[in-house]
Amino acid sequence: AVPAGAEEPGMEAEAQQLALGCGGAGGSPAAGRSPEGEQRREPLQASVSNGGDAEGGRELVELKVIWNKNKYDVKFCLDSTGAELKQKIHSLTGLPPAMQKVMFKGLLPEEKTLREIKVTNGAKIMVVGSTINDVLAVNTPKEAAQQEVKAEENKKEPLCRQKQHRKVLDKGKPDDVMPSVKGVQERLPTVPLSGMYNKSGGKVRLTFKLEQDQLWIGTKERTEKLPMGSIKNVVSEPIEGHEDYHMMAFQLGPTEASYYWVYWVPTQYVDAIKDTVLGKWQYF
Repeated sequence: AVPAGAEEPGMEAEAQQLALGCGGAGGSPAAGRSPEGEQRREPLQASVSNGGDAEGGRELVELKVIWNKNKYDVKFCLDSTGAELKQKIHSLTGLPPAMQKVMFKGLLPEEKTLREIKVTNGAKIMVVGSTINDVLAVNTPKEAAQQEVKAEENKKEPLCRQKQHRKVLDKGKPDDVMPSVKGVQERLPTVPLSGMYNKSGGKVRLTFKLEQDQLWIGTKERTEKLPMGSIKNVVSEPIEGHEDYHMMAFQLGPTEASYYWVYWVPTQYVDAIKDTVLGKWQYF
């Protein structure tokens, strides 16, 4: 018979191998259980230390928590869970647990203890995330992108002020250019658009051969007959000081170097030219 108050044989040795929970919270579900599955609550210190301190029966481990270029030296209970560590990080950084991404040899599991994932003294815990105030201070990606585009456009010098265009525009408006009608969109005329300049300052006319799906660019020397489908893009910009006329470019190749520039296009035809060349037919 076993004397009263004595433990059964082997119990003491078994207890020495059990990991101690910190205040009963966050310990491993498997740690501290007897073979029969009953919870063991003896306040025994684990015989094998992980190199940490032991305070009040709790085994501690020293961690280096790194977040947003800040480093925190933390002593934390080895038998606490990842979820409890997140709460500690919250108290240090103000970063809500739900917004924390905690890394230790991969993503830190919330349900496991630091002992179970083999955290040792001096381990580095990386934290990624932004506080609520940081999130509120940042615009949505769409708004930010729109602002960047707008800022980039503002930085760009207007086309009509660039040297390459200035030398043509400084010649002034051609005497025989077609009249413009500001604030009105009109269909393409049945006659060629004429009296305009090209990049070299020579006279140019545009003829839209809709039945052949071609744009004819004519100068004094020759006429280029371009299939509409070969024109990659059409860009235009009002001429500063003469906003009722535009400068316009037809992209004939893959880069901006292939733009064919035409100056003093009457504003009422700009949309119709773009829609016709790019495949959107205008019916008035």
